[in-house]
Amino acid sequence: MIGVTAESTPLRDASEVADFARRCFQPATSDRVGVELEFLVFDRAEPARHVALAQVEGALPARLPGGSRVTFEPGGQLELSGPAGPLPAALAALAGDVAAVRAGLRASGLVLGGVGLDPVRPARRQLNRPRYDAMAAYLGLPYGALMMCSTASIQVNLDLGAQPAIRWERAHALGPVLLAAFANSPLSGGRPCGWMSGRQAVWNNLDPSRTALVPATGDPAADWAEYLLDARLMLVREDEERYLPVRDGSTFRDWLERGRVAGGGMEGGARPPTAEDLAYHATTLFPPVRPRGWLEIRYLDAQHLSAWPVCVAVTHALISDDRAADAAMAAVRPYQEPREGGADAEAWERAARCGLADPVLRRAAETCFRAALEALPRLGAGPGLVAEVAAFADRHVTTGRSPATDLMEPGPTGTPWLEGPNEGWL
Repeated sequence: MIGVTAESTPLRDASEVADFARRCFQPATSDRVGVELEFLVFDRAEPARHVALAQVEGALPARLPGGSRVTFEPGGQLELSGPAGPLPAALAALAGDVAAVRAGLRASGLVLGGVGLDPVRPARRQLNRPRYDAMAAYLGLPYGALMMCSTASIQVNLDLGAQPAIRWERAHALGPVLLAAFANSPLSGGRPCGWMSGRQAVWNNLDPSRTALVPATGDPAADWAEYLLDARLMLVREDEERYLPVRDGSTFRDWLERGRVAGGGMEGGARPPTAEDLAYHATTLFPPVRPRGWLEIRYLDAQHLSAWPVCVAVTHALISDDRAADAAMAAVRPYQEPREGGADAEAWERAARCGLADPVLRRAAETCFRAALEALPRLGAGPGLVAEVAAFADRHVTTGRSPATDLMEPGPTGTPWLEGPNEGWL
């Protein structure tokens, strides 16, 4: 997917931030999907043990057949970023790579965990790069550490289409119902945490200037520009080895207007921001939907290895297929605010806390899944994928049981997160 480029020249004023924001919403004639899968990695024999990053790296295949990029999050979470393409090709390439990684790990006694929040292990950072050091100092404990080291998600990247504002609106309006349908992180410390999506609860407790919904006024580029300006600075990047944390509460707007970061006493903050600084600042913002020349859908929990293609397919269908989107948007009106601005913030919290046990969200999900099932053949999906989506709907949506519910069912040994159908979350 085509990203946004930046130059290392000082910014003159906020109009250049607005220009950057507009470039994040360029229309696209293609209709591709890209997927980034994060997985917590566990020792099959001893799930409560932290697995050393070197052990994971040593177990991975030298080459992945589908061309996915392998990276690691600060806590050692494994991330596979598949190449973007039409839905069937994107899923097939990534599925082959997941299978190859899974086989390599299994040979070393390791297993991928299909869950959005580590159910048993405390947060522990394994990567100590300068960016992560600055991020940890800024975000603090306990939620910063949990986000960096204990969460895992599915990120669905979608082209913006001919009318980016429409897909932007859909991605937000459908957020609560998709979050509820795929809520899959109910445990922390070996016990229920009170949320169906404990991962989303962690995000809710971080700096809202960088994790809250982007306000909606009907002009997405203008809204994104204001969000960029009003978000607090996390750090200033001097080079690849120096990331200076900003602790004085300055926003990017402050830096732009003052020509320096006030009160920081920092060498890097004594200069005006550049276009490159703006582009980097954007990478430190984590709203549920982020524009980067495409849409990043960031609010979905990691799923069981059998279910992540369902999550991707349904999300893609409901946002990219106009007929499916029309039906879905009508279905979610009951939880939307009457004013402009999209889905009610309270609905996002209910989705994370209750999942599909909430009757309004469950009814909306039933309509959305029916619309997705009708759309998938139009998007090139084969009978196998359609059947997987239908089976997921029967098991979870019709019954009002988000995947998280299965992880809390008592098992014969008292460890529900290791029991149940499909090996629990493993």
